[in-house]
Amino acid sequence: MRYAFIRAHLGQFAIRNLCRMMQVHRSGYYAWIKQPKSGRQKDDERLSGLIKQLWLESGCVYGYRKAYKDLREIGETCGPNRVARLMKQAGLKAQVGYNKPRHKGGKVSVLADNHLNQDFDVQQPNQAWVTDITYIRTYEGWLFLAVVIDLFSRQVVGWSMQPKMQVDLVLNALLMAVWRRKPKNPVLVHSDQGTQYTSSDWQNFLKTQNLLCSMSRRGNCYDNAVAESFFQLLKRERIRRKTYKDREEARRDIFNYIEMFYNPVRRHGYNDNLSPMEFERRHFSKTQSV
Repeated sequence: MRYAFIRAHLGQFAIRNLCRMMQVHRSGYYAWIKQPKSGRQKDDERLSGLIKQLWLESGCVYGYRKAYKDLREIGETCGPNRVARLMKQAGLKAQVGYNKPRHKGGKVSVLADNHLNQDFDVQQPNQAWVTDITYIRTYEGWLFLAVVIDLFSRQVVGWSMQPKMQVDLVLNALLMAVWRRKPKNPVLVHSDQGTQYTSSDWQNFLKTQNLLCSMSRRGNCYDNAVAESFFQLLKRERIRRKTYKDREEARRDIFNYIEMFYNPVRRHGYNDNLSPMEFERRHFSKTQSV
């Protein structure tokens, strides 16, 4: 097969010149191209197919480390260096990120203290949530997205999308989080000092739902770094790869990313390379078995 392909594309004259240039006899050259592939080559081709499938299923965002974890999970015994080599040969790369935002110091909020104080490592679900807003460009105009993230597993427990950045945008996201999680104990809810979060409607909702308000220092993005990190992932792995014709197309795609990929599937380094939902499932399994 290999001989027929080369002969069809090069021709006898080109093959003779190639053998003369390489200083090999034509009979030896023909024997070489007819020889069967080694077991290692065949296994590399099989693994390359699996890796490409896993890479495509990730939305073309996984690097070799997460692809290696997926291969191990389905029973493959290859090493991470081999996965990196095969991905490089196939031209498969992880999506690269944005530069870190500049740090700007500011005064401590007078509306609510910074109770979180950049302590993003919590031990239980529904202990601390963070929330923030980002914007998505479409040909129809802006689409604003608000999310609520549980710091324990980095799962997006609430979200809302609207064409205007009003109080309802953040309230609907928090309402979804409360409805989904049904927390039995007070939950710390951390946000920035945007007008949506300083409004009386937001503050009243927090009080009625037994939620404790926490706010970043003005202009300090690191106080809400987990929410910023999620938005960077979203824009790097999905939004930056799309040009949305209208808000409805953007809504469908963002819903797909959050509910069909990020929460149930995407491996997160903070979660020992488990998805947020799987990380919580294993946590509850351990606590119930004790």
